[in-house]
Amino acid sequence: QVKLVESGGGLVQAGGSLRLSCVASGSMFRINTMGWYRQAPGKQRELVAITKDGSTNYADSVKGRFTISKDNAKNTVYLQMNSLKPKDAAVYYCNAEGSYRRTADSWPEVFASWGQGTQVTVSS
Repeated sequence: QVKLVESGGGLVQAGGSLRLSCVASGSMFRINTMGWYRQAPGKQRELVAITKDGSTNYADSVKGRFTISKDNAKNTVYLQMNSLKPKDAAVYYCNAEGSYRRTADSWPEVFASWGQGTQVTVSS
């Protein structure tokens, strides 16, 4: 299917910035939607930002501070995070949905993939 690998997490002081990257790899696939989710300890996973067909949506808590962008040629989605706050600390996961073909002659099948997650820690 499609494998996602995130990078860019780390430790940053409040008010600082980080840029997350997520690269999708595989064969004969097409991505429709890519997004970033996060999960803090003891909390449910929540949507942070998503991009589809050039449009973007953000969680209210990150609007104006985070920017999602996608490089279609590289099958890569980025999350630029500015003005980070301690409450932004979480494991950030990349998600992609689309279709793929097992062989050149097979019918397309849908997929939904998750990355392994990257830790973002924000110190106050």
